[in-house]
Amino acid sequence: MTAEAEAHKKVRIDAWAWSVRLFKTRSQAAQACRAGHVKINGEAVKPAQAVEVGDVVRVWVNHRERIVKVQKLLVKRVGADIARAAYEDRTPEQIMPAMPRRDRGAGRPTKRERRQLERFKRGII
Repeated sequence: MTAEAEAHKKVRIDAWAWSVRLFKTRSQAAQACRAGHVKINGEAVKPAQAVEVGDVVRVWVNHRERIVKVQKLLVKRVGADIARAAYEDRTPEQIMPAMPRRDRGAGRPTKRERRQLERFKRGII
C-alpha cells in the first residue's frame, strides 16, 4: 500500500489503539472508549470513531494519561517496534517523588502509613 493510499484510509479508534499496543485487548480499548477515556483531538469518542494520520489521541490507561500523535494507520496488531513507529509519543515526562523512608527501628508502619505506601506504589499519589 502506498503512502498516498494510506493517508486517505481511516481506521476505527479501538482497533488502532489495540494494534499499536496502547491496550492489551481490543475489547479493553472499546470499553475505554465507551467510558470516555479515549479522546481524539480533545473530544471523547465512541469505539467506531475513525482516526486519521495527524490526529492527537489522549488515552487514560493504568492511572496515567498517554498523549500520542497518529503517524501511521494500523488495523492488525504488529510487533512492538513497528507499533512504536505508528505514533509519536507526546506524553509529558512525570517526575516521581522519592520513595518515602522510615527511620531505622521505628517499628512497623501504621495503618495510615501503609495505605499511603500502597497508593504510592500504584502511582496514585
